[in-house]
Parts: sequence; C-alpha cells; structure tokens
Amino acid sequence: MGTIQRIWRHPILDFKRGRSVRFQFEGKRIEGYENESIAVALFASGVKVFGRSRRFNHPMGWFCGIGKCSSCLMRVNGIPNVRTCITPVREGMRVELQGRKGVLPDEPNIKVKKKEEYVRVLIIGSGPAGLETGITSTKLGLDTLIIDENPIPGGQLIKQTHKFFGSKKEYAGLRGFEIAKTMLEGLRKCGGRYLTETSAIGYYWKNKKHKFLAVQKQEDGYQLLEIKADNIVVTSGASENYLPFPRNYLPGVYGAGGVQTLMNVYGVKPGNKALIVGAGNVGLIIGYQLLQAGVEVKALIEAMPHVGGYLVHASKLARLGVPILLRHTIKEAKGEEYVNGATIIEVDENKQPIEGTERKLDVDLILIAVGLSASTKILSQAGCEKMFVQELGGWIPIHNENMETTIDGIYVAGDGSGIAEASTAMLEGRIAGAAIAEREGYNPEDARRIREDAFSELSKLRQSSSLKIVAEGKRKCQQRWNEVKSHEK
Repeated sequence: MGTIQRIWRHPILDFKRGRSVRFQFEGKRIEGYENESIAVALFASGVKVFGRSRRFNHPMGWFCGIGKCSSCLMRVNGIPNVRTCITPVREGMRVELQGRKGVLPDEPNIKVKKKEEYVRVLIIGSGPAGLETGITSTKLGLDTLIIDENPIPGGQLIKQTHKFFGSKKEYAGLRGFEIAKTMLEGLRKCGGRYLTETSAIGYYWKNKKHKFLAVQKQEDGYQLLEIKADNIVVTSGASENYLPFPRNYLPGVYGAGGVQTLMNVYGVKPGNKALIVGAGNVGLIIGYQLLQAGVEVKALIEAMPHVGGYLVHASKLARLGVPILLRHTIKEAKGEEYVNGATIIEVDENKQPIEGTERKLDVDLILIAVGLSASTKILSQAGCEKMFVQELGGWIPIHNENMETTIDGIYVAGDGSGIAEASTAMLEGRIAGAAIAEREGYNPEDARRIREDAFSELSKLRQSSSLKIVAEGKRKCQQRWNEVKSHEK
C-alpha cells in the first residue's frame, strides 16, 4: 500500500466526507469515511490492485467507478463479486481480494426483505435525463419513481466542475455539480421520489404491466423490490470505450469518467503525472480538472489531425501549459503491477504508427477518453429492437421523436438513446415525461406545450456544428421506428 491521496483543498469543491470508519482489508485495518465507497477508501489508502484477471492473472484496479465494469469486484463480508466502487464503506466490514473467481459463502448471513410497489412511471437512472423526466412527469401529476444503483444521484453531472453553456432552461452558467443539486431540489419540491443504491436486475411483462425486479442495498442487508409500472423510462447513460495497447490492463490505466469520480465526487487524487488519450470534450475538460486536483498533465494526445472538442476547452488547456499532440497515439504502458510510464508515437494520415517517432513519458496515470457507448442491456432484455447508428455512437434502441421504443410504454432518454451531451439529455427526458403525461391524460394541454417547447429547443441545439451529426442519427432512428410500427399493423 502507498501514501494517502485524499484531496483536502480544492479551488472549487468542498468534500463532505462524514465521520471516519474502520474496516478490514486482507486482514489489515483501513480507515475510510462514511460517504466513500469501499474502492475509493482503498484507493485513497494506496491500494492500487483490486484483483486478478481469470485468464492471465493480470492485476486489475480502478477503472469506471460507476459499477459498469468488473475491475473492482471483491469479497465483502463473505459475499463474492461485490462491486466495491458503488458499495458504501461501513464500520467493521471485511473486504478481501477474491482471487480469480468468486466463491459463495458456506453459511451466508444475509437479510433480504421484500416489497412490492406500483407506479405510473419508473425511471431507471438519475442522471440529467432521468432527473428531468422525473421532474416533468411529477409536475404533470404522475406518480413517479427514480432508481439508481449509485450511492449519489446526479449521474455525470456530479463530476463536472466547469460551467455549462447553452440555454438557461438547461441551467447554463452553473457548474455540473451545481446543476445536479438544483435538479434534485426541484424533484423534491414537486414531490418526486428516488432511490439510490438500487440496481434493476430483471424485466418482466406481467398482467399487462411492465415489471422490474430491483435490489436495494441497506445497512443490514438487501431489499428485493418488485416494481410494477405503466411506463418505463430508461436513462442508464453510457459506458466508456477502451483502447487496445500492451499492458492496458495495468492499474493506472483508467477511464476518464472514473478519474472524475475519484477526484470530483470523493476528493481522491488519482495519481501524480498524467497522460490523457483523446481530445474530445471529455479529454479536454478532465485535463484542467486534473490540474485543479494538483496532478501534472504531461501531455494530451489525439490520433486525429484536429481537436474533437470545443475550442474554448482546448484553448484553456493550452494556456495552462499542457501540450496537445495531434496525430499521436499510445504505443504501450510501462510497469508490472501498476503504471510507471508510457510510450507514445506519431501516426500518419491512415492512423498507422510511424516507426522512429516514439517518445517515453514519465507518468503513473493514463486516462482513456476515446468516446462512449450507450448502456442498453436493460432495454435489450425487455426486447426493444436496436440498430447500429454511427452518428449516435453505435448500437442504440430504436425510438421515435417522443423517445418511445418499439415496445409500447418503454421509453429511453439521454446517452442511452445516442451519445450527445447533458443539455440534450435533459430535453429528451422532458419530452419523454411530457409525452407519457399526454398519453395517460394527465394535464394533456400543459404536457403538449412542454413537449413542443422541448422539441423546439432541441432542434435549435442540433443546428450547431457539433450536434448536426446527432440530428441525422435521430432522423435515421425515427425512420426505422416508423417502419417497424407499420409492419406491426
């Protein structure tokens, strides 16, 4: 184990850690804080290796930080395969590396409660799309419930320290974490409900109702929820893309969003010297977020001959002295148990490496910021048809302009419907919430007005150069939805 890496002073953020708690890791006492996850407390205490790959026995460590990969699976109080990045640390916990496969406990001592619930609208995911869906549908009179498997609601918003620009209706001028707080307060004021640490684990169609089974973590065990709903809105966001290169499995190679979680949600320094791979908005933004946290950014590299993100972000990073190297990629990571260096290389117009242009960098942190893929597993299980749309980032559920999928009563919004950005996610959530209210007869005139206003705002946003490609992808998707529905008649 290494040195303590918590951030105690930050130019923008004030971390609310709560009281200290002590737990056991591999028989040793570790100190964390009640508002941290197990993985965060371990990382902050210098633990970098969270497990071993089953096939090659490679070390694995932190990566996504939001429960969407398998890098942090551990044995907790005898239970294997616990996603420690989204499991809060508690006093007296016993945490162990579980080896190359999980083994069930001989005598599990797990309390499981059961509860049934019925709502008009169930929303899966509490990011910008989910919160806006909840606010809109609740204000229009629908009984609404949001569930999210993470311990803190807000999705990607809670990680963002920069001020958003765009429309005031979508909270322009506020920092991302401030937007999340404002939206949550708006949800509470209108009587909306949400549950954190609650994972949707299975979809069923029963008695002409949509039904989800969900598991909610509790202090003394778990609660199994059987939630029946007239309408489902899936706002489960996206997962980070990866890159193939030698030793990409090493602890120290992290997803950009995972590093944002460490730094900006929990106040933990991810490393000391960083290389960023990818010059889209995420890569550029995290560049100065790293600097805010006291991390030296050695370089930001991009295989394309131009920066993919907004020029304002690139200019800010350049002014701060960070080299932005175009037509470069990573050749390999260095290290045995964790990253202690990296080799980068120039590429030609066909993105092929140019031998002899290698450069070694002294880094302990490699951030992968090469795009996102929609998280659509729940929708696939429900039977929603999907299609590959390049402009929307890959495979996405087919949906119409009201965000309804090919299954009546199941909607999608945000990155799960195509990769874009927070403002469009909010507008899509607003459209979905208003469309459901209009369909169900809840304040239909107000719902129609809200939906049409959101359409208009969304159309304006998608006229920008960066979002025109998204508009084309949505057109293809809606055309396919019409074809599917016409064949059903």
